[in-house]
Amino acid sequence: MTRVLTTDRRGPAEGAAQSLVVFLHGYGANGADLLGLADPLMPHMPGTAFIAPDAPESCAGAPFGYQWFPIPWIDGSTEEASEAGMLRAVDDLNAYLDEVLEAERLTPDRMILFGFSQGTMMSLHVGPRRPDEVAGIVGFSGRLLRPEMLTEEALSRPPVLLVHGDQDDVVPVQSLPEAGEALSEAGFEVYAHVMKGTAHGIAPDGLSVALAFMQERLGIARRDG
Repeated sequence: MTRVLTTDRRGPAEGAAQSLVVFLHGYGANGADLLGLADPLMPHMPGTAFIAPDAPESCAGAPFGYQWFPIPWIDGSTEEASEAGMLRAVDDLNAYLDEVLEAERLTPDRMILFGFSQGTMMSLHVGPRRPDEVAGIVGFSGRLLRPEMLTEEALSRPPVLLVHGDQDDVVPVQSLPEAGEALSEAGFEVYAHVMKGTAHGIAPDGLSVALAFMQERLGIARRDG
């Protein structure tokens, strides 16, 4: 049985939006942790709904947060438990995205997956394995899971923006070129931006690059100011 993911939402009424951004949070956080990004983005993305589900599992490493899957070197779980949790989360997220698209009356080409850290891992894994191509994937401060399987398993190839802080002490910045190379070799259009002086987070310059990417992918005219 698919586990329900609680969702926070901003923007037009359900079913009235013209496009959709799905925020996928990091390990130990929750949907509300990223939904605040909708506030600076909404004026520049009219007609766009922003939603931010909670991951399906309570987080052992952060009791008040959630996780997409366990991380052994943080919570002491086994590699087997981490792998099983990731596979469950993939099924949960796919089912959730299907339900959201139906509720919002939108097609996948009107949806952006926007991940942070573990949410980026989920976005980069799930997005390419969905048969109907999403508008794009934005991945902050994460890495690509199973890069060696991407070419064989990819069912669609949405454009990808990778953003990372050069002072990240949680997920090394080297994860960006590693992911970018694997994605490019698998036939993806990849864009990248390194946030100078930024640790494990989202800096204003990175968010501005993400905004421009999303506007382009969704056909939203840029607004000054």
